[in-house]
Formats: sequence, C-alpha cells, structure tokens
Amino acid sequence: MKKIGIDLGTTNTVVFVPKKGIIINEPSVVAISILDNKIIAVGNLAKEMIGRTPDSIIVSKPLIDGAIADYRVTGAMLRYFIKKSGGIFGFIKPEILISVPAGITSTEKRAVIESALNAGAKAVYLVKEPVLAAIGAKIPINSPSGNMILNIGGGTTELAVISLGGIVSWSSVRIGGNKLDLAIVEYVKKKHGLAIGERTAELIKINIGSAIKLPEEEKINIRGRDLASGFPKTVEISSNEINEAMSEQLREIVQIIKSVLEVTPPELCSDIMDKGIYISGGGALLKNIEKLITRVTGVPATIAENPLFCVARGTGIVLENLDIYKRNVIAKR
Repeated sequence: MKKIGIDLGTTNTVVFVPKKGIIINEPSVVAISILDNKIIAVGNLAKEMIGRTPDSIIVSKPLIDGAIADYRVTGAMLRYFIKKSGGIFGFIKPEILISVPAGITSTEKRAVIESALNAGAKAVYLVKEPVLAAIGAKIPINSPSGNMILNIGGGTTELAVISLGGIVSWSSVRIGGNKLDLAIVEYVKKKHGLAIGERTAELIKINIGSAIKLPEEEKINIRGRDLASGFPKTVEISSNEINEAMSEQLREIVQIIKSVLEVTPPELCSDIMDKGIYISGGGALLKNIEKLITRVTGVPATIAENPLFCVARGTGIVLENLDIYKRNVIAKR
C-alpha cells in the first residue's frame, strides 16, 4: 500500500514517504497561463518566475495564511506533488495524510479532502498541524503531561498545549515568515526610500535577521530601486534595523503564548514550566527566537531538531502507526 504524507504549507510543501523520508520540499507556488487557463509550472520552477512574468502569466500562491484560497490550483499542485513522489502507480492509488491548521473549519476540511481525492488519492487523512509538529519533534504526546509546541510557518503561527494525545488549548495568528518579510519590505521603503521585493527581504531575514537586538551588529548591502530617482541603488542595512522592522509581528507571536497559558489548566502549566516550549516550523530558524520567547514569557524555549521538517516527519510517523494515533486523525474514504 502506497502512503504519502504532505505538509501543505503556505510557503513550502514538503512530501514525506515512509521508509524513504522527505522526498520533496518545494515552494507552494503555481504559474498559470491566463490565455488558456493552463497550469504551466509548479513548485521551484514557478517560484523562479515570481516578479518576472509577462502579463499573460500569473504566479499564484494557492494557500494564503494557512488556508486554501484557490481550490482548483491547490488540487493541481497536490496532483503535481503526488505524481512527482511516484504516487500514481497505474491502479494503485495512494493513501494520503495532509497537515491542516488547528483552526480549520469543516468547509475547509471538505475542500482539502476533495482536492486530494481529485488529485488521485484512495483515502485522505487530515491531522492538525501542531499535533504533527509535536510528533515530528519527538515529543511523547500520548503521555499524561502537558507539552507546548509553537509552530511558526510561512502564513500562520500555531501554538498548542497537548496532553494525552489531544489538543487541550491552542491559538493561532495569521503571522508567519511571509508577514515578517513584508514588514522588512515596508521598513526599507520607509526608512531608506528603497523598493525591494519579498525574495530580497527573505534573504535579508535569513542572513542578518535576529529576534532580539544584538550588541555586535551584522550588516549587509542590499540592492533595490530608489523611490526618489527610480534608479537602482545599494544601501547598507543592519541586523538591529531588521529586528526593529519585525518587532511588531514578533510581539504578536509571543502574545499568543501568554493568551494560551492563561486558559491552560494549572497542572499542565507547571509541566510546561518544567519542560519548556518547543519551537518548530521555518520561523524557528530565525536567529535568537528562543531567547526572545524565554526572555518575555519566562518559560524556557528550545528549537526542535530540524524544525523545518517536524510536520512532515510527523505525517510519516502517523502514517506508519495509524491505529495508535487514531483519535487525532480525521479520515475520509
């Protein structure tokens, strides 16, 4: 029986196949030709086209803030990833497990299931992202003690307290890596009068971004368009400026930790104080994010091992042990 786990993310889609591990990690981007409404590229190829297309081609991100914005395009993207992972073997249709946001509505659930069935799945299982992130981060979620996982993705940040295999309390904000990039774009525009693209902003964040102010500043030269003259221009920018640019978004992410702790039973809160907060998702790669969280909340925070792939690894573990994780799985034949 062929099984495929898909971490369907706003920014990237990661595909996990049991016994093979992670076989695909590509951007959740699709390029569409307007003339005949055909899909011409998906994933890496489509991302290369962002900001460089003629009028006849649009580059679309079918997921916005963790939710499906365009079902047809999502279905096409799923089909591409399933096919690429060798999923459609003549008559053998794969069983597919897909990660979904903790706050998913029943309409959205149905839409994801329909998209996957149309893309060639035999059976579709949905599991909430924080649960998968916790499983992938090797947290013993079935034990009777509280574990807190903060999953910072491209479109959403989700926080959940998990005990006895289920989510006890959770919260989610539509802020993730993408909003941090946009905040950098805005800041550079206001402060330096320079127009830069989101991809440049992402590179700045990866290279010199830090969640806390650094005593030793790092600097980087960035190229963009001077808004006054309209010509290309190079500007030097420092890590503390980038920290300032992202500060409001980071504050909101930390705020959800406080709001979840306020509604979490005291017994579980003391477990969390002992064990700390685990951070997963691409946002965990932002330098010093764990220091910021520890400093503001007083709860020790640690980055999960290989945080980008926690959710995808979780899909693999659940697929191999469906009976153990039965209560977390929303299944549709």
